Amino acid sequence: MAVRRRLDVGASEPTTGGGRDIGQDRSTITTRAGSRQAATGQERLPAVWRLTGAVSVVAITWVTRVVGLITVLSVVLPAGRRDMRGHVAAWLALPPEATTGAATVALVTGALLIMLASGLRRRKRRAWQLTLAASLLVALAHAGLRHLFLPSGLVSLALAVALLANRRYFIALPDPVTGRWRAVRVFVQLIAAGMAINFALLTVAQPRGLVPLDAKDRLMESVLALIGVSGPAVFRVTWLDDLVASVGLLFGLGAVLLAAYFLLRSAEPAPHLPEGEKQRLRDLLAGHGERDSLGYFALRDDKFVVFSKTRKAAVMYRVIAGAAVASGDPLGDSEAWPGAIEEFLDACRRYGWVPAVMGCSELGATVWARYGLDVLEIGDEAIVDVDSFTLDGRAMRGVRQAVSRTRRAGYEVRVRRAEEIGEAELVELEALAANWRGTDTERGFSMTLGRMGDRGAVIVTAEQQGRVRGLLQFVPWGRHGLSLDVMRRDRTADNGVNELMISELLRNGRDRGVKHVSLNFAAFRKLMEQGQRIGAGPVARFSAKVLHWVSRWVQIETLYRFNAKFQPRWVPRYLVFPGVRELPRVGVAVFEAEGLGGRSRWLMRMLRR
Repeated sequence: MAVRRRLDVGASEPTTGGGRDIGQDRSTITTRAGSRQAATGQERLPAVWRLTGAVSVVAITWVTRVVGLITVLSVVLPAGRRDMRGHVAAWLALPPEATTGAATVALVTGALLIMLASGLRRRKRRAWQLTLAASLLVALAHAGLRHLFLPSGLVSLALAVALLANRRYFIALPDPVTGRWRAVRVFVQLIAAGMAINFALLTVAQPRGLVPLDAKDRLMESVLALIGVSGPAVFRVTWLDDLVASVGLLFGLGAVLLAAYFLLRSAEPAPHLPEGEKQRLRDLLAGHGERDSLGYFALRDDKFVVFSKTRKAAVMYRVIAGAAVASGDPLGDSEAWPGAIEEFLDACRRYGWVPAVMGCSELGATVWARYGLDVLEIGDEAIVDVDSFTLDGRAMRGVRQAVSRTRRAGYEVRVRRAEEIGEAELVELEALAANWRGTDTERGFSMTLGRMGDRGAVIVTAEQQGRVRGLLQFVPWGRHGLSLDVMRRDRTADNGVNELMISELLRNGRDRGVKHVSLNFAAFRKLMEQGQRIGAGPVARFSAKVLHWVSRWVQIETLYRFNAKFQPRWVPRYLVFPGVRELPRVGVAVFEAEGLGGRSRWLMRMLRR
């Protein structure tokens, strides 16, 4: 089964990819991380204070949801509306028509409190300010004499007091790119649309349905309808009165709630790596690229980067759904990793992001675990050593037969550096790769570059009668390794084309100075293997069946079996996250980053317009 654990830094020293001994690195990191812990934000307060703050934030979050729900129900349920008619209008000495306006305000406030709870959970300062104002507004609505002791009023007042008492915990800054201007635009557009529609309805209404109004009164009626209050209009038919009121309330409530959504939602800044930072990352790769086979994928265009203060290490990440997802191990000198990790975690604390890491190695997971994060083993990376690779032997029979079959079918393989390919041909290969992809967007985040033709990349093509039928791209892994980035083939091509291309690369790798090649990532490999063994328990068998079923949509079992054909050594990869409570948010962010799902793409496109 997948392993969820906190890696023991003092454990025996394992050996990871390429036979690299990480024992010395780990001891160095242990010393550095331990000496720096006192400087991190998490260590500045005593543990009991941090625990108290976490409990307070969770409690306030849930109380906010409850107050919001009670407030909404007080308007929606008939008993609540009767109670409102009994005291709100009398207390304020307002006409009975004002009850609808009060109900509208209460409904909007309750809905806002429910929406604000998510921001409070992330300790957002702006959410704290708006929740305090909303809770006081709800408490004020119940502050009339005998109604002071209503449960909802007392809970709202208690929430306001709790917010004030715990204000020091809500310190997260607004996200770097927020929706404040979009919120204003949406609010104005919906308010204007509601007013325009009602003004038009009142203008074209026949005298038998409405006492004629001048332009000023029609405008006043349209404005008041947005908050559910009757204006100067005198209706002679009920349906027209209801229609005007419904349109007004619909657009009024929609304007407030949608504007609040854009104002409070987790902003997702458009990632961009400036050329200066990209060059610094290349320098780090040149000096330390041998350590991690996924290091080159740090140069994706859709990532942010934070450097350690010494600029000897860096963490690359992307913000999705309120989670900052880093990919692979930190780049650079392993002794400087703690400094880069602290900078990343500090940014997450400032903006209320949930930190997560996708696809880090055991060494990387060991360092991340020192900062109180949980570790989950999510699969294995298949690495083939070029010097020991051969097509001989019973274990390689399937690959050997596939290679022979495709060669007899007339396929020829070409292995070239990207700089050896002309620009026109490279553009053609990119078009073929996009056409053969099979999905609307490029999948992958931690193990995909997202572009072709970088200097140093190796491109492998399989051609039949001068026509390209298969395509692979490998990116550099230090000076002596390659990592598989793109694997595509024409859907009408013969089975075995991918085996032919990979085998040809591995057989000729020695001539190019290649010592090891990283192939695909096999998710939950151990779960599948354990479930298929003789004598496997019911849990293991059930897990394997679930993975087999999921493989109909996501290539889990297929990639595992394909990788296993080449008799690789398996190197585990890990997911790092704050705790089980944050797994749903982290899961959505990771799935969306990898192009496997997450939030509705159609809805996200609509919201980003």
